Amino acid sequence: MTSPRKRGLFGLPTTVVIIVGVVLLGLLILSVLVGPVGRGLLGKFGVTLTFPDWITVGQPHPHLAAPELFHIGGWPVTNTMIATWITCIFLIVVSALVTRRMKLIPGRLQMVFEAILGWMYDFCVGIAGEKLARQVFPVVCTIFLFVLFNAYLSLVPGFGSILITVHGTEEELIRAANTDVNTTLAIAVVSVLYTLVMGIGAMGPGFFRQYFNFGPFFRSLGQIFKGKFDLMAIFNGLIEIFVGLLEWLGFWIRVISFTFRLFGNMTAGEILLLIIAFLVPWVVPTIFYGLELLIGFVQALVFAGLTAVFTSLAVTPHEAETE
Repeated sequence: MTSPRKRGLFGLPTTVVIIVGVVLLGLLILSVLVGPVGRGLLGKFGVTLTFPDWITVGQPHPHLAAPELFHIGGWPVTNTMIATWITCIFLIVVSALVTRRMKLIPGRLQMVFEAILGWMYDFCVGIAGEKLARQVFPVVCTIFLFVLFNAYLSLVPGFGSILITVHGTEEELIRAANTDVNTTLAIAVVSVLYTLVMGIGAMGPGFFRQYFNFGPFFRSLGQIFKGKFDLMAIFNGLIEIFVGLLEWLGFWIRVISFTFRLFGNMTAGEILLLIIAFLVPWVVPTIFYGLELLIGFVQALVFAGLTAVFTSLAVTPHEAETE
């Protein structure tokens, strides 16, 4: 009888594990030597190595503003807009393929899509309750998928390597849409306006009463004409007006917080990947790729979750919150 092969890491044969480990170690050493960190260390010992251009990574030149690549009917088109179109087309095509032939026993694609939507629906139910979740789910899920796939699109290999010349300057043809403050601002405006519309639809004009509550102040002034002067009532009325105006200001400040939370995290992640890929290319950046996958998911979930939370608060009568 032949003795069974010894198993190493992840159930693989020990020989395979050793070979893979040696290859990864070799790639790690090569990535260090190729980057400026390794070249700088070798330069101190008077050693100079030359590598082909396809191995090295050029020095990054990150910039915040998305350049205008061309115009369509006088409308400027930026590289982040192209990324947005790609994300929209991808989601529409996948949705059409999944829903074109729905089956009682789902295939792989339908099963994956149903799992994502089911998990997202349960997420909305946990925040807003069963009744409201049916209303907010389409918008919340759309925001989640849009932000998520925009973030993941930028992690596709070769995503930013396609360059075109615009006015004598080389620019990226496609750039992550979440790194453009205009894109994140547009999503934030949609989120906040949706919250406003849902609140007005649920409570009518009474929705604004929690922000513009002038009643107590004017009632206290009316008591003066009846011979009852209550300074504390007037003071409390003024405080309620002031607090309501602050809450109204805070309602719209959500646009700024939503915008720069997503923009800041996505832009910082992109710059971090560019710098790491330049300093120590090939192997080390893959670790940060995994981190960016997690950050993209978290940011999409936070954006969608806060939309659900604020919508739930907007449709809840102010009196019910204090009970």
